[in-house]
Amino acid sequence: MSVELDSAGTGAWHVGQAPDKRMQAAALEAGYDLSGIRARQVEAADFGRFDRIIAMDRQNRVDLEALRPAGSATPVQLLLPFGPTGLMDVPDPYYEGRFDEVVRLIEHAVSGLLADIRFGQGS
Repeated sequence: MSVELDSAGTGAWHVGQAPDKRMQAAALEAGYDLSGIRARQVEAADFGRFDRIIAMDRQNRVDLEALRPAGSATPVQLLLPFGPTGLMDVPDPYYEGRFDEVVRLIEHAVSGLLADIRFGQGS
């Protein structure tokens, strides 16, 4: 099985920029090198390019739904419900810190998301 993924934001504030240095450090500590990533904004074409769109929080989900092209049936799902925490929204560490916690939350949820993809449920 092959999985293609991409990362994009709903706003254009940081297009072309690398991730926050604090997030890069937390991710690198966990074994993920984010140094080559550059921000881009979600495009309507993403709804045809991907089988599903994953949102980090409920407001992002609302914003993504507003970008949905007419006729698109691509599901927009929250990430954290795929994990064991019972949380709905990935906290934004930009103001509060907690970058390590965010990395752990995402890791656990992505494990569940990959299992969901692998077994063909929820798509």
